[in-house]
Amino acid sequence: MKKYADMSKEELKAELDSLYEQYKEYQGMNLALDMSRGKPCREQLDISMGLMDALNSSADLSCEDGTDCRNYGLLDGIPEAKVLIGAMMENQPENIIIYGNSSLNVMYDTVARAMTHGIMGHTPWCKLDKVKFLCPVPGYDRHFAITEYFDIEMIPVPMSEDGPDMDMVEKLVSEDAAIKGIWCVPKYSNPQGYSYSDDTVRRFAHLKPAASDFRIFWDNAYGIHHLYDDKQDYLLEILEECKKAGNPDLVYKFASTSKITFPGSGIAALATSLNNLADIKKQLKNQTIGHDKVNQLRHVRFFKDIEGMKAHMRKHADIIRPKFEAVLEILDSEIGELEIGSWTRPNGGYFISFDSLEGCAKDIISMAKKAGVTMTEAAATWPYHNDPHDSNIRIAPTLPPIEDLKLATKLFALCVKITSAEKLLKEM
Repeated sequence: MKKYADMSKEELKAELDSLYEQYKEYQGMNLALDMSRGKPCREQLDISMGLMDALNSSADLSCEDGTDCRNYGLLDGIPEAKVLIGAMMENQPENIIIYGNSSLNVMYDTVARAMTHGIMGHTPWCKLDKVKFLCPVPGYDRHFAITEYFDIEMIPVPMSEDGPDMDMVEKLVSEDAAIKGIWCVPKYSNPQGYSYSDDTVRRFAHLKPAASDFRIFWDNAYGIHHLYDDKQDYLLEILEECKKAGNPDLVYKFASTSKITFPGSGIAALATSLNNLADIKKQLKNQTIGHDKVNQLRHVRFFKDIEGMKAHMRKHADIIRPKFEAVLEILDSEIGELEIGSWTRPNGGYFISFDSLEGCAKDIISMAKKAGVTMTEAAATWPYHNDPHDSNIRIAPTLPPIEDLKLATKLFALCVKITSAEKLLKEM
């Protein structure tokens, strides 16, 4: 397969003619395929249906400390849920608050609380002239949406396979007291599927921020979301590393069961230092008398312990692993030798990150959509939807049936080829 960059003008034109004929065939199929979000597929949801049988009208709904889960109480969650989620998050139960169904909601609340009331006695962010956040890129669009909503200035930080550029992170946070936080998806990151190296985690723990109310927003959304039993990324535990470094209050760590059981009906949690927990509970007690304890108990009875949860995740992996492998196989065979794009090969998580030739991503997404395949908006993985290279595209393989996914990926590869050939022709 000849590289596009090595083709003559005439060869590229002939190639484009052939590609457009293929594209017309796809347009004639009247496709309506959705690869826009990282949603579990129906088969994944089906394996959690046992949740519906974990409790019934004759079940004992008292938790181990005697609290009736049908009633008010236990602001920070039932003890057995804290044990289960603590094991999932690799944290002690006493460092955890169990919330409702959404970790994104917890992150939003955490930023909102800092804006209106400050962190541990510090000036509320809304009373400051400027508040800034560091944003590893490409990154999670919903993180960026929260900070943009609160008019927090976002500063992009480049990502590598080891994590964010820590030289840049260390320099910026040590020099600018307006920088109050950084978003992190440290394991199987969204969208690249990278996991932070031990050195990166330790450097985070040893940060010396100019702002004493600076916090690391550590969204460990994919902590146990492995695709393979024999190839699993390992991540140092950040709270323990912060404690060792003498920075126990530096991090808020978030997780949920959203892509473990039912995304709309799971349980979310925050793990942090006892000082941070005390600060958070001052606000939380005015917001709620307690989250859904019946749902917490349902999850505990369903999984029983962390080993039950890990066994459940292997079922997830068996469902979605063939989808990831199908996407990678098609990308390899269709464009692997053309040098018109690059992509990640994650060992877990929910996404594959694709980088096109510079200036092509928006056109690729638009072209795919016109032929019936909806993907995540180009530049969604950058703050303010501003990808300066117009190159990053997030591929979400989990939701479509595998035959639809294969068809959509072939169409995507075709759009990459057409857009890249047109770019190279213009540059000749």
